Amino acid sequence: MAQDGPPSLPIPQQAEFSASLMKRVEGRRFEAQVFAKGDRIRLEYKYAVKTELGYSSIEIIRLDKRESWFLLAQRRQILPVPVKPEEILPIQPTLPGEKNRTLVGDATTIGRPSKLYEVRVDYNGRNERFYEWVDVETGVVLKLVSQDRDWSIEYLRIRFSPQPGYYFDEPTGYKRWVPTSTSQERG
Repeated sequence: MAQDGPPSLPIPQQAEFSASLMKRVEGRRFEAQVFAKGDRIRLEYKYAVKTELGYSSIEIIRLDKRESWFLLAQRRQILPVPVKPEEILPIQPTLPGEKNRTLVGDATTIGRPSKLYEVRVDYNGRNERFYEWVDVETGVVLKLVSQDRDWSIEYLRIRFSPQPGYYFDEPTGYKRWVPTSTSQERG
C-alpha cells in the first residue's frame, strides 16, 4: 500500500537512546557509539574522522541550531559546520526529500519488531530508493539501506533510556572556531 506523507506509526518527538552504529559508504565502514535525545545526536567515532582542521572523534549534531559540531580535542576547539539533512542519522522515519513510502511488511532487526518500508526520496533532483526498518514500539529508524548505491546505516545494539543533556552541549573550555579572512589577518 503506497502512502504519501509520514507513516501511521506513533513517532515520539523525544526519543532517547544509546546505540552502536555501523555505517557503510562505498566499501568503507564507519563505527560509532550514538547517543540521541530528541533532535540532538552525539557520535563518538571508533576511528577519528578527518575535518578541515584535523581529526575529530566526537561529533555533536544539533538540529535545533542546524549545526554539526566536530570537537577537536588537541586544539580544544569546536568546528561548527552546517547540517545537510541528507547526511544526518534518521531518527524519525520521514526522510529528507521523501516522495512516497510503501509498507513491505513486518520484520525483525536487531531482535526488535519493526516495519519494513520501501521509501523513495528526491535529494536535490537525484531520485533514490531505500529500505527502512522502523521500530514498532518507538518509531525510531533501526536500519536504512540504499537500493541505488553502496550506502547503509544500522544499529547493532540499541538501548532506550534517558540521556544526559550535557552530552549535547558545547564542552567547557572549548572555543568555537571562526575562520579569519586575509584582510582581518593583515589588520
